[in-house]
Amino acid sequence: MNERIRRLLGEISALEDDLRTALHEQETRLHFRIIGKRIEFQKAIRDRHRELRVSWLSWFASAELRNVVSAPFIYAMVVPFALFDMAISIYQLICFPLYRISRVRRGDYIVIDRQNLDYLNVFERLHCTYCGYANGLLAYAGEIAARTEQYWCPIKHARKVLGTHARYRQFADFGDVADYPALVIRLRAELAAERETTPS
Repeated sequence: MNERIRRLLGEISALEDDLRTALHEQETRLHFRIIGKRIEFQKAIRDRHRELRVSWLSWFASAELRNVVSAPFIYAMVVPFALFDMAISIYQLICFPLYRISRVRRGDYIVIDRQNLDYLNVFERLHCTYCGYANGLLAYAGEIAARTEQYWCPIKHARKVLGTHARYRQFADFGDVADYPALVIRLRAELAAERETTPS
């Protein structure tokens, strides 16, 4: 990896830190705070949210036909999602200790908290819960796959790939055979070091 790429990765990391800080500042501006797993809004804000809630009957009556027709197909996906969740969790439970890789915590990725928004009716809360689960599950599985890829095949693709994970940045360049064996050893050692520093 050349010096320019190293510098750009450092800048990306600094921007990610700035983004986390800005998101925290936004929490304060929107008048809520997170206490453990509980989210608290100021009373005046919570009251205003309740005033703005559209009743489920009005909401359902105004629903577009295409949304109603597609709902069974969306919710039918819960079965393969649940099976995938179970399979990927069992995979990492068995394999990650063998590879000396720290397990990915589901709770860091699957976050169900939108039910705390009083301006959502029962259907909107159900949709938000489902979306939080589905997208969180895919991110959770993505991190499991990323750690597996770092262990077994940390090589970048020849073509540009959209949506690569953060670990991909440090993989070997496509065709860089000279650095590859040492890189595999280093990246596996980094995974083992993460395991030592990550609370279980």
